[in-house]
Amino acid sequence: MSDSALRLVVVAAGLSVPSSTRLLADRATDATVRQLRHSGREVDLRIIELRDLAREIADNLVTGFPAAELREAVEAVTAADGLITVTPIFSASYSGLFKSFMDVIDKDALTGCPVLIAATGGTARHSLALEHAMRPLFAHLRAVVAPTAVFAATEDWGSTGDASGGLAIRIARAAGELADLMTSRPVPERAAADTVVPFEEQLAALGIGRR
Repeated sequence: MSDSALRLVVVAAGLSVPSSTRLLADRATDATVRQLRHSGREVDLRIIELRDLAREIADNLVTGFPAAELREAVEAVTAADGLITVTPIFSASYSGLFKSFMDVIDKDALTGCPVLIAATGGTARHSLALEHAMRPLFAHLRAVVAPTAVFAATEDWGSTGDASGGLAIRIARAAGELADLMTSRPVPERAAADTVVPFEEQLAALGIGRR
């Protein structure tokens, strides 16, 4: 990854294989990557399927400690320059798996991070879950949510699984907004956070070892 590449992380909470949730995540990702490259930015892309981490997420909630694969996924999310999050809607809200993953992330880790929120459901009646569940969740985490949220009902997909009509327009608009937020975001001070102070200097600062 080059120093100027933007880290785009996709979190998909679909439960089946294949899933319309992953399909929507892929379409939103493709559109966002195109927008970023059109702006002259390279993209370091990471896709996280929460289905593969379900057991580790449950164990973390009980023990308080993440296993290696979950820890690596959380680190990728918290280091991202932008997030695409997609969940199926169950009982008028995000899935339990999606919420459980968000619960293992430090509450301050996503402050200022641009986020595109998206969801899938059987009918358009579920679309308001994006506004009364997803958007408040990321507002609580102090993330910066793109104005356009993307909901895809079964009837929004064409016979070939491609986004068409209004869904394609919503994906393109949301991707453009996320790309703008990512490219205009101040560069995080990662280098300072990664600086390691030699042990001898730490002892000297505490006055230990002086005669």
